[in-house]
Amino acid sequence: KLASTAHVTMPYHRLLDMAMEQKRGLQKIGTTGRGIGPTYADKSQRNGIRIIDLLSREKLQERLKVPLAEKNGLLQKIYGIEPLILDEIIEEYLDYGKQLKIHIVDCNRTIHQAARKKKNILFEGAQGTLLDLDHGTYPYVTSSNTVAGQAAIGSGQGPSAIDFVLGITKAYTTRVGSGPFPTEQDNDLGRQISERGREFGTVTGRPRRCGWFDAVIVRQAIKINGINGIALTKLDILDGLAELKVCTGYTIDGVAVDHLPASSVSQAKAEPVYEVMDSWTANTQGARSMADLPATAVKYIRRIEELIEAPLALLSTSPEREDTILVKDPFAD
Repeated sequence: KLASTAHVTMPYHRLLDMAMEQKRGLQKIGTTGRGIGPTYADKSQRNGIRIIDLLSREKLQERLKVPLAEKNGLLQKIYGIEPLILDEIIEEYLDYGKQLKIHIVDCNRTIHQAARKKKNILFEGAQGTLLDLDHGTYPYVTSSNTVAGQAAIGSGQGPSAIDFVLGITKAYTTRVGSGPFPTEQDNDLGRQISERGREFGTVTGRPRRCGWFDAVIVRQAIKINGINGIALTKLDILDGLAELKVCTGYTIDGVAVDHLPASSVSQAKAEPVYEVMDSWTANTQGARSMADLPATAVKYIRRIEELIEAPLALLSTSPEREDTILVKDPFAD
């Protein structure tokens, strides 16, 4: 279902996003180029187009006049892109509205009704904590809040409605796009992990950068999100490696630190401090109980729990849904 107040990415949003990076020589921040940044900028300026607006020709025309004139001026005068035609956009997006109409709901009312009936409600977030607009590695972030607290704002629920926060993290660390990545392995090992884990961006197809598990940033994410338990994924990708390393802290200009600082200057200087752990040669792929795992794999998991200060709730050992070890059911009373 779609909330009626969700904002629409218009064609000029994507054009602007791509033109701003490609033609103005702006610092590459690794965005998808799909126009989400300009969409949120319009939302903040009260020029946004909402899903509900696609159901009314008069409202859509009224809402489009000002932002389209503004964006066409930028596209044509600064970037040399031909202006978009108002009537063409209206017809195209009214057609989208017709197709989406049966899926559009008053989101918070729908969820409140489900809550009254004692139904299980799952809020799913997109993107990692370090891509959060306020709490991430700014400016190498997305255009909105990705932390758990956003679930209450986005759904219209009070924070007290959320009784379990499940954090999802891999058994190693990845990042897509630019930005600080202290444990990155820009070498054969990193490429091996990338190939094994099929680490490519879901939207752009860009290869993800891969590195050792960074307990510092995961611990930070645990605190920011109020996480109750973690789902540790892709343990099997580490099968057979000669050794394993876990980042337990950083040094910045020779000084030990236990967190990723807010300063982008300091972030760029962060050098990881590693704890070397025993690897395992046994195959963990498809394991469905902790008893199926080699002792060294269990030791690796337990050490991660200690370092990030959060317990394991789920463990994934393959891309298959069935290959999941459930330690704690988030929906259990």
